[in-house]
Amino acid sequence: MKVAIVLGILLVFSVLNNLRHMVHGVTLRAKSGRQAREHLEELTFENNQAKNKLAVLDIAAIISNEPWDRSTHSLVDLISDQLRLAGEDDSAKAVVLRVDSPGGEVLASDEIYRAIADFEKDYKKPVVASMGGLAASGGYYVSAPCRWIVANELTITGSIGVIMHSYNYRALLNKVGVRPEVFKSGKFKDMLSGEKDEQDILPEEKQMVQSLIDETFARFKKVVAEGRENANDQNRGEGRHLAENWEDYADGRVLSGKQAYELGFVDELGNFDTAVERARQLARIKDANLIQYQRPFDLGSLFRLFGESESRALKIDLGMQLPKLQAGRLYFLSPTVLH
Repeated sequence: MKVAIVLGILLVFSVLNNLRHMVHGVTLRAKSGRQAREHLEELTFENNQAKNKLAVLDIAAIISNEPWDRSTHSLVDLISDQLRLAGEDDSAKAVVLRVDSPGGEVLASDEIYRAIADFEKDYKKPVVASMGGLAASGGYYVSAPCRWIVANELTITGSIGVIMHSYNYRALLNKVGVRPEVFKSGKFKDMLSGEKDEQDILPEEKQMVQSLIDETFARFKKVVAEGRENANDQNRGEGRHLAENWEDYADGRVLSGKQAYELGFVDELGNFDTAVERARQLARIKDANLIQYQRPFDLGSLFRLFGESESRALKIDLGMQLPKLQAGRLYFLSPTVLH
């Protein structure tokens, strides 16, 4: 009986909460002209009794456009909506972007890059990147448009490059007596297939794939060069400039935070507190509360704790599902992720 009463109370609160989100969504649509993809609430996790705010956004794990939890929302959606909320809030004076990621999909990384660049341009508010233990490849790509980049001396960063990873399993098929039958409309329709014999892979295929890699790599280097140049212009001589030979180190190698600082890929060595202090300086404020935009807890989250699995395997539900690497997709990824 007590359990039923508690669940009933929770159900009522959940319904009221959902109604509130519905009204909030309608209000947002009226203001912005588009449907909000996320229901987010502001959470203060460091209260300094200040009128101003610094919004803290997190980019962790692999960057992907795939839904990263039980909803249909992706990391790109979440970051875009968080930036919009920080931009529309006059008391939010700057954003601190905490990055702890090995990178991920090329398109997802580029969409986050554009969202950050547009935020700084449209709202005139600085974004400071705070690199954690790992901010490599796509993790650096999304940091590049930030006005200021902070890294720890031991941060693993760099890994500027593009990779497409796949397996050729034709030899295994031959061993077990399996021969694929392929019907195609053009000679390149089955390019990148793992079923092809080595002699059946046309030289033109390898050239086309390599051209795609080279084009995307050129885009990566352009993002780095423009991001660092724009930051230097806005910071008026403060921060680090890219070394003249920085492209020699854009060959996929990983760098320590100290090496990245010496080459001009980051502006300052320090930790999250260093990034917060720098954000206050750039925003020209003395103090601020640190806030985050998070999804509210609802009754569905509680019920998932009591869900049963038909599988005999033990599974731990972390509330999100890490995306799997897919053949045929381009990635900005540190090579450590592939092993």
